[in-house]
Amino acid sequence: MPIFSPRKHNLLLLLLLLHMGLTAALLAQSADDEVTPQVQELYAQAKAAQQHGDDATAIQKYRAMLKLAPHLAPAYNNLGLLYFNQRDYAHAAEVLEEGLKLNPDMPTASAMLGVSYAQLGEDEKAEPLLGAAVRANPNDGNLQITLARTLINLKRLDEATPYLRTYLEHNPKDQQAWYLLGKTYLQLSEDALGKIDQIDPNSVTAHIVAGEIDESMHNYDGALVEYKKAIDLAPEQPGTHEHMGNTFWVMGKWESAETEFKAELANNPNNCNARWKLANAMLEDNAPPQDALTELNRAISRCPTLMQARVDRARALVKLGKHDDALPDLLLAEKDSPDEPSIHFLLSAVYRAQGKTADAQQEMRTYGRLQRQASEAVAAQASDAITIKSTSH
Repeated sequence: MPIFSPRKHNLLLLLLLLHMGLTAALLAQSADDEVTPQVQELYAQAKAAQQHGDDATAIQKYRAMLKLAPHLAPAYNNLGLLYFNQRDYAHAAEVLEEGLKLNPDMPTASAMLGVSYAQLGEDEKAEPLLGAAVRANPNDGNLQITLARTLINLKRLDEATPYLRTYLEHNPKDQQAWYLLGKTYLQLSEDALGKIDQIDPNSVTAHIVAGEIDESMHNYDGALVEYKKAIDLAPEQPGTHEHMGNTFWVMGKWESAETEFKAELANNPNNCNARWKLANAMLEDNAPPQDALTELNRAISRCPTLMQARVDRARALVKLGKHDDALPDLLLAEKDSPDEPSIHFLLSAVYRAQGKTADAQQEMRTYGRLQRQASEAVAAQASDAITIKSTSH
């Protein structure tokens, strides 16, 4: 048997140290009695295979190496990495587990094992390893997102959201991460709303929640039934009449909407949205524009950034023939929402009344372009829906 000189022994240890990022003391501890010329040769062959992209041969050499040196913990790390890179997570986990039994102080192996468990759906095993890995490497985005997914699978949603937020701070264009965060918040919301029904399904809050769900699904009749139950239970509670008024408003039932918004304002005179929508319903219902203007002035006085109210105030002023007074509100609204067609339509009317024909024509062209874009977008959505429906059959 050839003599394994101390110089060659040190060379092997140095190669392992450079490749696996482990301490010299650890490497010496695990290899002192088992590193032989044959082990050295197998390691060299494994490295050569890796350098040529032949991972299958490298794996074979490492497995042969570990039969001869079963206590060489860094070799388990190396073999586990090869399996991990091939996405063979079952074998990666098996090998990494063995290496960590020999030496638990291998952070890279521990992190890979945590990710492997996560990929295999073993979230209970993955979570503590991933948590430790993220604490050791707080800027590793892959570990953060994997830990977040694991926590979500474990129904620990509150714990997952901070990791998602941190990940997105550094990866703001990752759509999948935003989707995951949105789903997590949605689930938290559903869980919280479910608690309301569990506590008392006949409470004011429970009926309002049920109404909002119906309204979101365009089941307006169902929403009105729920809001009516809430009003019957607490007719003087702020918010109850506003919800019903808003449903009537969306349905275009202006007179009923006005009645509910007035009732809401009796309960809460400082509700700017209710006051604006009351005025809007009045304008749509062809009420005297001066009456609507009074409500709009009160809404804007209290909430000057409510641009919808400014647009409607300009609309009321135009109806009253006060075009010059309407212009400041429209210019503020245009700056806030330049792609809103109705603003440009009103601006065209104001400029025409002021004799600014060129400006009026330009605003009408802008209005027409924005309207066409909106119509095309709706048509495209309808076409896509028809295509999906037809292909599904």
